[in-house]
Amino acid sequence: MDTMNKLDFNNKFNGLTPSLKSFAYNLTKDNEEAKDLYQETAFRAMTNRDKFKAGTNLKAWLFTIMKNIFINNYRKKTKANTIVDSTDNMYFINSSSTIVSNGAGTNIQMEELNTMIKNLEDSIRIPFEMHYVGYKYQEIADELELPLGTVKSRIFFARKELKKTIKKQYGNYNTIRSKLSA
Repeated sequence: MDTMNKLDFNNKFNGLTPSLKSFAYNLTKDNEEAKDLYQETAFRAMTNRDKFKAGTNLKAWLFTIMKNIFINNYRKKTKANTIVDSTDNMYFINSSSTIVSNGAGTNIQMEELNTMIKNLEDSIRIPFEMHYVGYKYQEIADELELPLGTVKSRIFFARKELKKTIKKQYGNYNTIRSKLSA
């Protein structure tokens, strides 16, 4: 495995700092949480620098690390909000004044959406996924060695294909929302 030396890695990492901070804020929507997410990403990237293969896409590697940290933190927060009722006959859970929302439906839909994305042809899926994680159109064009217009078209066609697949599986979106909220 060909690794990058520490100085080159740090220089490239520092060059990507603005993009990482922006992506962290887009994930968290909170300045303090975004700073924490960026720091955790930096720490993990630096400690796992030897796992990065030179010549591959550092930005995508770092964004993946950040996204995974964010997901893991989100899951931890969700589990931390779990209510344990040790009262006789589970009084608190059975009391009607307590309403606990459950995001299971949303989680299932996200898993299904991710599967739909994975089922797209590589020619449109790869640019779409790169755009989704924060790459700009020109960065995608440069990375994939494609014309800018081709990249934009492929992302457009990926969205169009996903909309068609979603409509085929779920029907009209407004009908779904009304069923979910009922």
